[in-house]
Amino acid sequence: MKALVYGVAPETHDVPSDANELERGLAQTPMRLMDVPDPKPLRPDWVVCRSRLTGICGSDAKQVFGDFGNMENGSPMMSWFTLPQVLGHELVGEVVELGPEAKGLGVGQRVVLNPWLTCGPRGVTPPCPACVAGDLSQCWSFAEGGVAPGIHTGTSSDATGGFAEYFPAHESMLFPVPDGMPDEVAVLADPFAVSLHGITRHPPRPGGKALVYGAGALGTMAVAILRALHPDVAVAVIARFPSQAALARKLGADLVLEDPFDRMALIEQLAAWSGGKVVHVPMGLPMAHPGGIDVVYDTVGKAETFEVGVRVLGTRGTLVQSGVHGADRWDASPLYFKEISLVGSNAFGVETVAGVRRHGIEHYLDLAASGRVRLDGLLTHTFRLDGWRDAFTALARQERSGAMKVAFDFR
Repeated sequence: MKALVYGVAPETHDVPSDANELERGLAQTPMRLMDVPDPKPLRPDWVVCRSRLTGICGSDAKQVFGDFGNMENGSPMMSWFTLPQVLGHELVGEVVELGPEAKGLGVGQRVVLNPWLTCGPRGVTPPCPACVAGDLSQCWSFAEGGVAPGIHTGTSSDATGGFAEYFPAHESMLFPVPDGMPDEVAVLADPFAVSLHGITRHPPRPGGKALVYGAGALGTMAVAILRALHPDVAVAVIARFPSQAALARKLGADLVLEDPFDRMALIEQLAAWSGGKVVHVPMGLPMAHPGGIDVVYDTVGKAETFEVGVRVLGTRGTLVQSGVHGADRWDASPLYFKEISLVGSNAFGVETVAGVRRHGIEHYLDLAASGRVRLDGLLTHTFRLDGWRDAFTALARQERSGAMKVAFDFR
């Protein structure tokens, strides 16, 4: 099969004269389109699927661009990362081969992937406490069992991902797509579940105010979730590109700010919107005290976004980090002073919505099928696999391309 393999000698590629940092990273990324053997079921209860539509996750893009910021001290996550690998975990596929012990699936069935390589897929018994609790992203077994280390499809050299024509998956990792639901809707299930996890674990207070920092896929999903599940909550969004701002408004954001780099103006505008009071200082950024925002969903995860978030939050507010970037120093004095909770939000698992407890992807499929959540306009670009450089260039040049969610189309 054809696959984009990461962790190999990079191709020689010219760098455009006006290239930005991301395009320069793309030009030297250690990834190339190759012919590799078709995958087989990794264990008797695994299956093989043909890729139909694969979204490019923000983590995929960061890896391809080398856009992780300051990583001079490495990352403990590298313990669960094996090369070479085939990225791509936002997947709609079609079952083409069943392992001898695979149950509940049929050849030809259209499915969405839950990519977590937890105890069940790895054949680890008994399952760890995190898996029993439904906290799949906290599994204890990411380097155990008969599958190469990796937290999810695309990070393990064995469990190849959707930047390829075929991919393997455990029977428990696949959810049937409802009849009549387009692939273009189903492919958004993974990023939706990521944002759902952060909001269900750290919801806004009734009638309160929430800030969504960043308006890419995760931020857009967060706005849609807040509107669907917490309609009485006022929502502000900080967007970087006009296409992001337009979609945030379409989804019902109450305030959209379009200059993410003027942090002074962001603090003043958010304080005014939320009823906070700006306390100015002789040097540096002011903060709102009291602040009027209850929770910040930070889908960017950079020092400069944290600094704005803690400054506009109210006393004992919550900053939820779902965006990932390298380590940078930032002034956390408002965090201490206002007794703010800074919490991480790692992907998804089993979530409770309106008293119903089920996997986050299942929640999405139900909400989308019922029309309670509509994300029309989020998937903006699709490419064939051999056009992978154009796909990543669209993401590197969002101000020019208007790209939101980009996907590889194998249909």
